[in-house]
Amino acid sequence: MKVLLCQPAAKDNAAWLAHLRGGMPGLQFDEWQPGLPPVYDAAVVWSPPRQLIDEQPQLRALLNLGAGVDKLMALPLPASMTVVRLEDAGMAVQMAEYVCHALIRFFREFDAYERQQREARWRPRRPHVRSEFPVGVMGLGALGARVAQAVQQFDFPVLGWSRTPRDLPGVRCFHGDDGLPDFLQGTRVLVSLLPLTPATRGLLNRQTLEQIQLAGYVINVARGGLLVEDDLRALLDEGHLAGATLDVMQEEPLPPEHWLWTQPHVTLTPHISAQTLRPEAVAQVVRALQALARGEMPSGVVQRDRGY
Repeated sequence: MKVLLCQPAAKDNAAWLAHLRGGMPGLQFDEWQPGLPPVYDAAVVWSPPRQLIDEQPQLRALLNLGAGVDKLMALPLPASMTVVRLEDAGMAVQMAEYVCHALIRFFREFDAYERQQREARWRPRRPHVRSEFPVGVMGLGALGARVAQAVQQFDFPVLGWSRTPRDLPGVRCFHGDDGLPDFLQGTRVLVSLLPLTPATRGLLNRQTLEQIQLAGYVINVARGGLLVEDDLRALLDEGHLAGATLDVMQEEPLPPEHWLWTQPHVTLTPHISAQTLRPEAVAQVVRALQALARGEMPSGVVQRDRGY
């Protein structure tokens, strides 16, 4: 089996190739360059250009170095090609700690204490009651399930919503369009971990966000395209939402003139909530390649009709 590595924006492809070759010394791994002959069986990719697909039509599998595959789904992939995404690779625990940090910062009003420190004011604030801050997790895959589990450890009520039915211990689970209103109305802190698909693009809009409880909070760690940013702005200005923590935006990098930079109730980070860790990712890629070499379907195969 011959395998290409294609992640044009990366600066550490040599290190990735070394780890991949060490994980499967019997395979040939090469870095993709335009014009290579079409002799490769699979490609390990992150944000590959269309040129890769055009020049390598014989590829049987793409192994994505991340959980989100929306960019891959926008490419003209052959129907016979198997697409495999990372299911965890060290990302779930990072996502859980990020969400818990944002949640607790909001719940304990640490942002207010930061402002008081700058103003040299010593003023304890009234503590809140956890039962009044139910947390709703949208997307209950490997990452969402880990986040929901982590939030439970702090004794917050936890709700979950997914496209298809799920059953998680300690989580009130809802699913489908019929279950969405009850999920939203029972939520005060909304955590978005949904994949970006045609069905979910813009799902976090005025109609949905104004259904969550008054003085609610939004944490988006999935994809910027899920959130209609102007609708978020309006609901913040109207006071229906108390704030938001956003790790992903519609346009990345976020332009310096964008209103989100200066909105006092929004916390931004540059798409770092769960970064791919090379050793864990390589181990998962190796397992997938071994399965493909045996003629088996690996874990993490993307269902094209769902887009994840």
